[in-house]
Amino acid sequence: MGPEVRALGEDDLRASHALFLRSLLVEPAKDAEWEVLARSYQPGRTFGAYLDGTLAGTAMTWGSTLRVPGGADLPTGMLTRVGVRADFRRRGLLTALMRATLADSVERGEVFSTLHASEPVIYGRYGYGVATRAPRVAVRTGVPFAPTAPAGGRVRFIERDEAVAVLPDLYARVGRSRPGSLARPAQWWPVAIERPSDDLRFIIHAGPDGDDGFAVFSTVDESANGPRLDALNLIGADDNAVAGLWRFLLSIDLAAEVSVWARPPDELVRALFTDPRAVTDETLNDDLWLRVVDVPRALAERTWAAPVVIKVNDPLLPDNTGVYSVSESGVRRGPAEPDVEVDADVLARLYLGTWSATALSAVGRLRARSPEAAARADRAFRLPRPAWCGTYF
Repeated sequence: MGPEVRALGEDDLRASHALFLRSLLVEPAKDAEWEVLARSYQPGRTFGAYLDGTLAGTAMTWGSTLRVPGGADLPTGMLTRVGVRADFRRRGLLTALMRATLADSVERGEVFSTLHASEPVIYGRYGYGVATRAPRVAVRTGVPFAPTAPAGGRVRFIERDEAVAVLPDLYARVGRSRPGSLARPAQWWPVAIERPSDDLRFIIHAGPDGDDGFAVFSTVDESANGPRLDALNLIGADDNAVAGLWRFLLSIDLAAEVSVWARPPDELVRALFTDPRAVTDETLNDDLWLRVVDVPRALAERTWAAPVVIKVNDPLLPDNTGVYSVSESGVRRGPAEPDVEVDADVLARLYLGTWSATALSAVGRLRARSPEAAARADRAFRLPRPAWCGTYF
C-alpha cells in the first residue's frame, strides 16, 4: 500500500515543521520561534504523507503571483518546507507529495509552481527547471566608489516593529520591476523578518520621491579580516537606490566585508568602484526553480519577441502536452511542424529567457529541427534584461 497524502489541519502544523527541519538536520523550533512560524502557514496548503499511520513526509505552498515577460502577474504556488523522514526514504513519499501539490495548484488555477532547491537533483523529474540565476556578491569595505557611480539618497535605520509594518508595502511598490519577481504573501514575512533567533537590522533608502528601497542584514564573524554584514534582502526601485544601499552598508564602522545574496545577473557591482577587485566573491547560483502548471495560459500571457513553434511533452500533467505556435499576436495550439521539442523542465528553463535554446540543444536537453529553428526559439524567448526573482523561500 502506497502513501496517503492529505491536507493538514492547524493541530498538525508544528509536527510537520519539525519533520521538515529534521530532514535538513536542523533542530525543531523552540516555543518562541514557533509562535512566529505558526503565522507563516496558509490554511489548506500544507500536506502530510502518511505511511503505516505515521507522518513521514511533508510539503507546503504559499499562494503568490509571478511576473512574466510583458508585465502580467500570474497565479503561482511557492513550494517550500519539503521533507521526508530519513527512515522512510525510497518509499514513494516525495513523489506522492509532489503529485499532490501539483494537483492542488491545478485545482486552484495556478499557472506555475516555484521553489528554491536544497537538493537540485530531485526536482527535474517533476518538471521543474532553473528559470533564473543570481550571483551572491561580496565586497570589502573601505574602497572608494567610482566618481560616476550613483550618489544615492538618505538611508535610515528602522526597528523591527516598523519593518513589519512598512516593508511589505514597500516591496510591493518597488520590488516587482522584473520578470521572475514574486509577490510576497503575508505569511512569507514572519519567516523573513520576525523570527526571534534572527538578529536582523533594517535600513530604508529615501530618494527624491520618498522611500524607494530597503535592506535587511545581519552580522556574522566568518570573514578572516573581521565581521561581515550579510544582506538577504536588498531591494531598490532604481540604480540610485541600489547604489545608495551599497554605499551605506559599506560605510558601517568595523565591518570588513558586505555580502549580498542573489543580485540581478546584469548588475555590474564591480563597476561601482575604482578598484574592481573590491568584489571579493561573485558566485553565480541557481535562483528560482519554475514548473509550468498551465502551459497554454503561461504561453498565452507572456510577450514574445519572435514567432516559434514549440512541442511540449509533460507526462506528469498530460493536459499540457501538445504543439504550440506562439508569436507577438498570440498562441495557437494544434498540429504544426515544431521548431523545438522540450520536456516540462526545459520549458521552465526557457520561459523567463535565462537559457538559450541553441545551448540547450547542444547538450541534448532540447530537440531542434535545425540550427536555424533553435536560433528562432532564442529570439522568441529573449528578454531586454535578465529575469530575476530575489525572493528566497
